[in-house]
Amino acid sequence: MSNDMLKVVEVLAESEKSWEDAANQAIAKASRSVHGIKSIYIKDFEAKVEDNRITKYRINAKITFQLD
Repeated sequence: MSNDMLKVVEVLAESEKSWEDAANQAIAKASRSVHGIKSIYIKDFEAKVEDNRITKYRINAKITFQLD
């Protein structure tokens, strides 16, 4: 068993392009505050709709990173 200590933070992110882009933005933003990111778990997907079109792709995700 590894002695690594991991922490999980829950984040919300959105994109005008796609859910994948929202996930990439979540990682990019989180990496400014934490390092050693190991994984992202997408908990929920949501979209904002205007005039019968998706205008925002939103995710609720858990990001796991290694503690020093």
